[in-house]
Amino acid sequence: MGGVKSSSTILVTGADGFIGSHLTETLVRQGFNVRAFVYYNSFNSWGWLDRCNEDVKGHFEVITGDIRDPYGVRAAMKNCNAVLHLAALIAIPYSYNSPETYVDTNIKGTLNVLQAARELKLDKLIHTSTSEVYGSARFVPITEDHPISGQSPYSASKIAADHLVNSFYSSFELPVVTIRPFNTYGPRQSLRAVIPTIITQIAADKKAITLGSTFPTRDFSFVDDTVAGFIAALRSSNGLGQVVNLGSNFEISIQSTVELIAELMNAEITINCDDSRVRPNGSEVDRLFADVSKAKNLFNWTPRYSGIDGFKKGLAQTIEWFLSKDNLRYYKPEVYSL
Repeated sequence: MGGVKSSSTILVTGADGFIGSHLTETLVRQGFNVRAFVYYNSFNSWGWLDRCNEDVKGHFEVITGDIRDPYGVRAAMKNCNAVLHLAALIAIPYSYNSPETYVDTNIKGTLNVLQAARELKLDKLIHTSTSEVYGSARFVPITEDHPISGQSPYSASKIAADHLVNSFYSSFELPVVTIRPFNTYGPRQSLRAVIPTIITQIAADKKAITLGSTFPTRDFSFVDDTVAGFIAALRSSNGLGQVVNLGSNFEISIQSTVELIAELMNAEITINCDDSRVRPNGSEVDRLFADVSKAKNLFNWTPRYSGIDGFKKGLAQTIEWFLSKDNLRYYKPEVYSL
């Protein structure tokens, strides 16, 4: 099976979200016929697609629905060539409170996409995993062969979804590729993530910002790199039935990230640790650092925002976006977002 061409019709699930909206815009710019599957709500909101860039506005189709509804999912996927499946619940703290919703959305929702892709004989399915499935690194950089460890209900639900995807490849030869991004950041990210939490608190002139644990390290990947990785996998004929990491080739602690953001924002701050933001001891992922050589070998993809210089560049773009009053007004830095 070959790669998917630009003339193809692509469904993006979770298109209303952070990564999904950026991915939708880039696919449109690259000539794909894009169908955006967004979460139905009574406000008729398309999430971030309501505020998409002018050059793509009106150039994609929107279908509202619920990833948990197999009939709606199948209807949305009809006459598509491929699907990029990003729809998921991703907040780790909220998964402690409501694990069943993660089973329904992340596991059953993925099953709905798989069943429809099989029945409709789609050319390709790109499934979104997460670096959280590795748990705390046992070795670095983390290759795709690293052991899996479900240290939160969220990560457990994604592990189950990943295994479902693999089973459909093994059992039915469904043309699937699993993309495993490491800690994507950038414009439009929610305050459930640490980088927007830091930026918005500093932007609100807080001299003492409130965070959870600051000792863990992360491999932060700028959203443009993550999007490029998805599209490289979509276009490539390689990688079927495989898992592929996307990261930045760079590891940094949360503490150092705070200091770097403060420097870029010309702010002098201190950090207060809020116990309510700290994960249970056995659930904290202490270290994440990706090996991305497989993505290079299979898809000819490498991160453009790599190393400390790339991280600074991505942070600068992210800070600039958040400091716009038109964007900052959508956030509540005074509220802890589960």
